[in-house]
Amino acid sequence: MTDLLNVDDVLERILSGLQPLTGETVDLLEALGRVLAEDIRADQDVPAFASSAMDGYAARAADLAGASAEQPVRLTVVADIPAGVRPDITVRAGQAARIMTGAPLPDGADAVVRVEDTSDRWTSDGEAPLPQFVEVFVAPRPGRDVRQPGESIRAGERALARGTALRPADIGVIAALGRAVAPVVRRPRVAILSTGSELVPPGSALAPGQIYNSNGFMLAALVREAGGEPLVVPTALDTVDDVRRRFDEALAQAPDLIISSAGVSVGTHDVVRTVIDALGHIDLWRVNIRPGKPLAYGQVRGVPFFGLPGNPVSAMVTFEVFVRPAVERLSGAAAGGAAMVEAALAEDVRSDGRRSYLRVRLARDGEQWRAHPLGTQSSAELLALARADGLLILPEGIRHAAAGSRYPVRLLRPLPAGS
Repeated sequence: MTDLLNVDDVLERILSGLQPLTGETVDLLEALGRVLAEDIRADQDVPAFASSAMDGYAARAADLAGASAEQPVRLTVVADIPAGVRPDITVRAGQAARIMTGAPLPDGADAVVRVEDTSDRWTSDGEAPLPQFVEVFVAPRPGRDVRQPGESIRAGERALARGTALRPADIGVIAALGRAVAPVVRRPRVAILSTGSELVPPGSALAPGQIYNSNGFMLAALVREAGGEPLVVPTALDTVDDVRRRFDEALAQAPDLIISSAGVSVGTHDVVRTVIDALGHIDLWRVNIRPGKPLAYGQVRGVPFFGLPGNPVSAMVTFEVFVRPAVERLSGAAAGGAAMVEAALAEDVRSDGRRSYLRVRLARDGEQWRAHPLGTQSSAELLALARADGLLILPEGIRHAAAGSRYPVRLLRPLPAGS
């Protein structure tokens, strides 16, 4: 197998030829999961002013030195400060102002006393007559329960870095900076073409010898999960003319990437490579991977092209190993790699010496994970892949791995409960 290409070398060569796409501006409500095209820097402090972190009383800490439940300090209440209003009073010696959470701290005050540490008793909805005096049962330090300007984000600070895939909290940060839109990398448009005269769409009646096209739907879901926009092209028959027609339809949609499944091997009816040779070129073929050896990568009229195997497990494994990183590179995502854990094999397994990705179920065994191989590892057993927690990776050259030996597992889903 010395003529087979190394998986890591192939991935490096593919990614080295790809660059993030151009940026666009989207509404914050549409930005979840999108990748930032530029750094987000704060134009102002967040919060922009000193504010109360609690419902209670704004006061001077010096006035409350020594206050306790046994020896409370009595203060004169001079104002009631709601959130959203700038106070126009100054708290002087012996005074306090009732204040709501988030309300600006009045001049003169340097601490907030929680309402439960005073003699005031607000109703559950916060409504109560403003008392003339209030007794305080604690001695707060200066700054107690006060949110200082810039405590969360300083003006000029880089709040979020370019390449960040935006999560809900990130969206909140951008909104807190007063921005209604976000600069993000355009989603890669990925054309998906399944080939095979035997394929029919789900929902149709099957004639003898026909099967449903699972790859097209699976690959579209994988593209969307990876941050791309899937463009599903109708299935091509196993003829040069029909495959050429479908590739022309794919190219007409101005994709950033094209994926085909099946038709790149050396069989009599595997015609995709013939069409690619006419429209572009194949740069890489015959990768040292199991499942998925009939994998091709090249260009179709300047558009990067992946020719994936037709067997569904092989198609998904090669997508995870090669296509997902390519889609993420185009989308501008920061390089992070797949989520991995180490696990001990629950039973002996055999391979053919290629780098093998075995479907496994993970279970906790004391302080370690134990990997249970699923099914026969046939490249057609899609249900076993759907039930797998991850892909255990056997390095090149290993033909027999004993139970208890430890290998990395590429996760396909969050770790099982109990982790």
